[in-house]
Amino acid sequence: MAGLTVSDRHYREVAVRFQRRITDWRDERGFGFITPDGGSDRVFFHIKSLARLSRRPVLNDRVLYTLQKDGKGRSRASNVEFVRKFTSPASRRRSIGTAMVFALVFLGALGAMIVQGMLPLWIGVIYVVMSAATFGVYAKDKAAAIAGRWRTRESTLHVLGLVGGWPGGLVAQQLLRHKSSKGYFRSVFWLSVFANVCGLLWFMSPAGQELLAVLTGEHGWL
Repeated sequence: MAGLTVSDRHYREVAVRFQRRITDWRDERGFGFITPDGGSDRVFFHIKSLARLSRRPVLNDRVLYTLQKDGKGRSRASNVEFVRKFTSPASRRRSIGTAMVFALVFLGALGAMIVQGMLPLWIGVIYVVMSAATFGVYAKDKAAAIAGRWRTRESTLHVLGLVGGWPGGLVAQQLLRHKSSKGYFRSVFWLSVFANVCGLLWFMSPAGQELLAVLTGEHGWL
């Protein structure tokens, strides 16, 4: 249409923005597809199409976008923005506080068992060191996600949690707002926490105590 001003063209672009859901996201390759709620044809989008790279997309994110055609006439999304989920500051503080309390209660109970001679000191040291290291890895991965750099594998984060770093991982998820809304990741994370705690409880059984005696040098190992 002749005579359109810049503001007119901007209005037309805003007027055809859509709000849909990400139904396929391939993080390692940096692209995915958005599907309308009615289930019609998917729309391709690349991570470079994000208006602001505040974080990496995840499956089921709701986004706003403008529909465009590429050189071959295929539909693709541009100027993609996340639909913000409102979280009150009070609710956010509660989430962080709960994570901190849970981690501190666990570490406190672990310390009490060490003081009572139920577990050796080196187990507590492992938990503290691994928690600090895991928090650092989460922070590094968060920074990489924002900058679009190479990411830490989720399996690595789970292994770190499994071997004693989960208290640090739990605090990092809430404090850094990283991986805290990713359902599948959280499910596997809590499975690793369960497995780790079960392993710790086994060390308190007669068989576990016998192994600890070997590891701490009573039978000539350490």
